Amino acid sequence: MVLITCENLKKSYTEKPLIDGLSITINDTDKIGLVGVNGTGKSTLLKIIAGVVEHEAGNIIRSRELKTAYLPQDPEYDGNLTVMEQAMEYLRQSGSDAEEHRCRAMLNKLGFDSYEQKMSELSGGQRKRVAMAAVLTQESNLLILDEPTNHMDSDIIEWLEDFLKSYRGALFMITHDRYFLDRVTNRIVEIEGGKLYSYDGNYDYYLEAKAAKEDMMYAAERKRLAIYKKELAWIRRGARARTTKAKGRIQRFEELEAAKLVVDDSALEINTVTSRLGRKIIELDSVSKAYGNRQLIKDFSYMILRNDRIGIIGPNGCGKSTLLKMIIGEIESDAGTIEKGDTVKIGYFSQENEALDEDKRIIKFVEEIASSIKVKDGTLSASQMLERFLFPAYMHSIKVGALSGGEKRRLYLLSILMQAPNVLIFDEPTNDLDIDTLTVLEDYLDDFPGAVIIVSHDRYFLDRLAVRTFAFEEDGYIGHYIGGYTDWYEQHREKEKQKEAVVKKETAERRPKQKKLKFSYKEAKEYETIEETIAGLEEKLAALEEEMNSCGADFGRLSELSKEKEQLDEQLLEKMDRWEYLEELAARIEAGEMVEA
Repeated sequence: MVLITCENLKKSYTEKPLIDGLSITINDTDKIGLVGVNGTGKSTLLKIIAGVVEHEAGNIIRSRELKTAYLPQDPEYDGNLTVMEQAMEYLRQSGSDAEEHRCRAMLNKLGFDSYEQKMSELSGGQRKRVAMAAVLTQESNLLILDEPTNHMDSDIIEWLEDFLKSYRGALFMITHDRYFLDRVTNRIVEIEGGKLYSYDGNYDYYLEAKAAKEDMMYAAERKRLAIYKKELAWIRRGARARTTKAKGRIQRFEELEAAKLVVDDSALEINTVTSRLGRKIIELDSVSKAYGNRQLIKDFSYMILRNDRIGIIGPNGCGKSTLLKMIIGEIESDAGTIEKGDTVKIGYFSQENEALDEDKRIIKFVEEIASSIKVKDGTLSASQMLERFLFPAYMHSIKVGALSGGEKRRLYLLSILMQAPNVLIFDEPTNDLDIDTLTVLEDYLDDFPGAVIIVSHDRYFLDRLAVRTFAFEEDGYIGHYIGGYTDWYEQHREKEKQKEAVVKKETAERRPKQKKLKFSYKEAKEYETIEETIAGLEEKLAALEEEMNSCGADFGRLSELSKEKEQLDEQLLEKMDRWEYLEELAARIEAGEMVEA
C-alpha cells in the first residue's frame, strides 16, 4: 500500500533552492535510509514529509491510513519538566492519546529507571532518548527519524536495530551509522546533484549498485568520446550541410557534444599538515575521578604512543567525555597525574561545536584561526580551505548560524585541522557528519602521523580506525582490549560467558546434594498391606453394625459394642489418612522427584 507520494517538491531558504523538483513514493513495507552530503536538504525533506515544514511547490498525496511519528534531529525540550512529563508533552504535541503506562514501558526499554529526573540534568543522548520513547510509543505506520543513533550508546543502538527490523510499518530515516543502515534498511535513497536516486536494497547493495552505475556511466562516456572525436575531425574538415544526410550528421554531432557526462568533482579534501611531534606524547598515571559518591574513573594508567589509534566506548554518562577533558587539561583529576610532551599540540573535536560563534560570517570565523595554512601541496588561503571543505564562494559570507547541523560539524572540523594539531581527540565525531565526509575523514586519519583518540558509538567508525579499545566497565574500571568495536564485543561476550559459567558452577556447588525420593523400608511394607488392612477394618465394622442391630433391648451389650465401634472408626480414619499420604508419595516417586540427600 502506498502511504505517501511526493511530486516535484521545492523548498528554498536562500535565493538558491535547497530542494527543487524532488519526487518520492513511500510504501508501507519500505524501510528507507536517506543519504547524501550535508547541506543538500535531507533534514528538510524529512520535515516536509512529516508535515513540520511547508513546501513551496509540488504535490503531496497522503493515504487516509497514514499515521506518522517524527523524531527531529535536535528535539526541543523544557529543562524544568521531568523525564515523564516531557515524554507525555511530546505525545500531547503530536496529537497522540497514548497512555502513560505505555510511555513508561518504552522509557524503560530505552534505559530509563528514574522518571522524575529533570530534563536539564540529562545528557544530549538521554534527552534524545526521551523524545524517541514518545515517538515509538505513538501508534504509527510511518516512522520518520532524523539521526536516531546520534548520542546513543551501543546497547541502545542494538536494541533500536531489533525494534525497527520488526516494526510493522514504513521507515524513512537519516543516519550516518553504516552498520545500522545495512541491518535495518531495504531501500537507500540518495540526494545527489539536486536529484533523488533510489536503490532497492540495504547499504551494502547501494554501494555495489552505485559503483556499477558509475562504471556504466563512465563506459558510456568513453564510447561517446570516441565517436565524438571522429565526428569532430569530420566537422573540422569543413562539413557542409548541403544534403539531408550531412545535416543529420551535424545534428548528431551537436547531440553528442550536448550529451557529455558532467562530473561533479566537488569532494571534500583533507590534506592539512601537522606540527612536529617529539618522543614523549601523553602519560596517564593512576588517574582517578569521582563526582560525589559516583566513581567515574579509578586508577587508570596508560602511555599514549605516537601512532596510537584508540577507541573509547561505554554507556552514556559513564565518564568518557570526562576522561578526554582531563587529557586536554579542562578538568583536574582527583588523583594521579597526566603529563604531556613539550611538542604535543592537541586538536579537540567536542560533541557540541563549542568553538562556533553562530553570529560570525564563515570566512571571518576561519580567518581568525589562520589567514592561510600549509597543506601537502603548498599553502592555501582561508577561502581556498573553505572551498576544499565543500563551502563554495557564495557561502563564505553566510553566518555560521544559517548552516545545517552537518555543515556546522564540517566547519568545526576545518577549524580544528587548521590549527595543525599532532594529537587528535574526537568526542562523538560522527554526529551530524554525512557518510561521504566520514569516509574522507577516515582516509585522512589513516595517514595522520600523530596519535588519535576517539570516543564514539559508531561501530563502523571504530572498527575502521581503532587498533585498541578502552571500555568503561564497573566501578570506574577501564578495560583495555586489542582491536576495534567488533573485537571488543567478541572478547567481552567471551568474558561474560566465562563469568556465567563460574556463577553456575558456584551455584551448583552451594546447592545441597539431592537424591531420588523413595519409600523407606517400613513405608514400602506398609504401602503393600494398607489396602488389605483398611478392607479388614471395614469388614469388622460391618459385622459389628449387624450385631448391634440384633441386640434388641440388651443395653449393656449395646453400650460395649458402641465403644468398640468408635475405636474401629478412629482406626479406619487413621488408616485412610495414611493411605492418602502413601498414595501421594508413590506418585511423587513415580515422577522422579528429587530431595536433599
